[in-house]
Amino acid sequence: AVENLCSYKVSATLYKQLRQVCEDHVKAQILQFREYPFPVHRYDSLDSLLFLKKINKCWQDHCRQMIMIRSIFLFLDRTYVLQNSMLPSIWDMGLELFRNHVISDKQVQNKTIDGILLLIERERSGEAVDRSLLRSLLSMLSDLQQVYKESFEQRFLEETNCLYAAEGQRLMQEREVPEYLHHVNKRLEEEGDRVITYLDHSTQKPLIACVEKQLLGEHLTAILQKGLDNLLDENRISDLTQTYQLFSRVKGGQQILLQHWSEYIKNFGTTIVVNPEKDKDMVQELLDFKDKVDHIIEVCFQKNEKFINLMKESFETFINKRPNKPAELIAKYVDSKLRAGNKEATDEELERILDKIMIIFRFIHGKDVFEAFYKKDLAKRLLVGKSASVDAEKSMLSKLKHECGAAFTSKLEGMFKDMELSKDVMVQFKQYMQNQSDPGNIDLTVNILTMGYWPTYTPMEVHLNSEMIKLQEVFKTFYLGKHSGRKLQWQTTLGHAVLKAEFKEGKKEFQVSLFQTLVLLMFNEGDEFSFEEIKMATGIEDSELRRTLQSLACGKARVLIKNPKGKDVEDGDKFIFNGDFKHKLFRIKINQIQMKETVEEQVSTTERVFQDRQYQIDAAIVRIMKMRKTLGHNLLVSELYNQLKFPVKPGDLKKRIESLIDRDYMERDKDNPNQYHYVA
Repeated sequence: AVENLCSYKVSATLYKQLRQVCEDHVKAQILQFREYPFPVHRYDSLDSLLFLKKINKCWQDHCRQMIMIRSIFLFLDRTYVLQNSMLPSIWDMGLELFRNHVISDKQVQNKTIDGILLLIERERSGEAVDRSLLRSLLSMLSDLQQVYKESFEQRFLEETNCLYAAEGQRLMQEREVPEYLHHVNKRLEEEGDRVITYLDHSTQKPLIACVEKQLLGEHLTAILQKGLDNLLDENRISDLTQTYQLFSRVKGGQQILLQHWSEYIKNFGTTIVVNPEKDKDMVQELLDFKDKVDHIIEVCFQKNEKFINLMKESFETFINKRPNKPAELIAKYVDSKLRAGNKEATDEELERILDKIMIIFRFIHGKDVFEAFYKKDLAKRLLVGKSASVDAEKSMLSKLKHECGAAFTSKLEGMFKDMELSKDVMVQFKQYMQNQSDPGNIDLTVNILTMGYWPTYTPMEVHLNSEMIKLQEVFKTFYLGKHSGRKLQWQTTLGHAVLKAEFKEGKKEFQVSLFQTLVLLMFNEGDEFSFEEIKMATGIEDSELRRTLQSLACGKARVLIKNPKGKDVEDGDKFIFNGDFKHKLFRIKINQIQMKETVEEQVSTTERVFQDRQYQIDAAIVRIMKMRKTLGHNLLVSELYNQLKFPVKPGDLKKRIESLIDRDYMERDKDNPNQYHYVA
């Protein structure tokens, strides 16, 4: 019938009449809602729910009927309506009528939206609600264009905002940080789920932004002040990961997290570095702290570059709060790891420890302090043959060279060279001795140390016996015969010897220092000597001699008996050869009583570093002035800061400049005292 009517050009009338019939029907629908008792209070929830169900049924019916009508009038819809661009399709006409006559009714619209918001609110507070009803009603509002955006979404977001603003304030007071962040996460998931289940997709962005702002954005600083230190102290990886992820969602969140992260590292690090009581554990604590921080960056902060860089800056800041001491302790720590008898590590582990040490070393400004102490310890390891492994030593050197350049390690490398050259010299010396008419029965091994490479040792004049002096002379003749123009100075403090001894129990060998040797050899001449006699005969300096006797008469292997007994060596003590000496080993090493590295020694090493620095500053000033000829004070100072590898105070630079002016390397400008000229 529809097709026939259309063929007879009655389409226009047909459409008009159809619209009229539909309109009458839709208008009639409104009556049922008019009669509906309107509650005074919007929270009369049961009534509100019934109303929503009713409006939903009305909408569902309308849709079903319009689909039927559209199918019947399909020919009209496809011909006449399509050709007239001004006319809405039959389906759209139905929507328009429903919007104009039902939903645009102020009372109906308010009551519908109030009801929807009430349901959502109940769901947010944990009740179960009819989600399919919500989905149906909200898609109705979306289908009716603009109603969703204008009437529903704006009010929905306002209510969400108020709800979460209050919730954020309340829970920040009540909960600990990890629980609070857990809650924020849960809320974000719930709201995301709401968008998927029944809200229009366009609401997602503003809704999530609103939750983030009220629960996170408003409380960023408070959250970190209240809980970050605690999470970091206790190394709570999963909570820190959550903090990072949530803070990354909010504008400015990462920035604030970065600041607090940096503060934490500086504060914690400072407690490790500045407290002298903690010195013996300082380096180990620094390494552990660095490991912990690295782990957090890797696992929780997704290896974020900003966090890595700031961590490095923070380390550098706190480690240099106490000048010189950390550098010295790092050098000693390396010494303890490279010394033989350090059984705790395999080669791989040792390599790993050295790599970690280098990272801490990198943060230190006064690297020359490290070098001075490192050199002192390296000398001990090499001369006493106490190095755990040459490979590890070389590996550490190459790390230092890579980090600080060849100039930094040239002396250290020189020490290794000396040890190797000494071996070659000894091979030649052995051959030389065999060709002597009287080769003697003592083996002499000499290490030839180049003066500038090694730490300075105070030479001590002692009385060697004639065989030793003779051997020294033979070696001197041999060495200077090969290298004319060199000067040999014997360092008695570093010498050691192997002695053969006979006791009632049988023969033994002793590995002893040169000083111990001189004392023990006296007992070939007699069985008992007093402290004063020994001192006279050997010429060993007083405190050095007391320590030597202590090692021989009060230590584990007591070759001498002290009378009276006691731990310390006093004037007037007598020493007697112990003929009954027993020991399970054949060759026994009698350790020198180690003088604890005295404060003076530490101070003198540090002083030497400062003396070196003065020369380096002078050299740098002269280099710069020679190149520039004329330069202002400030430019000179900034150029010096670029060139010098250690921290200097402007006052020190001024003193060096004054000293160079006094020594005629440069002069002040006649008219401008802040200008300097190079004096050729």
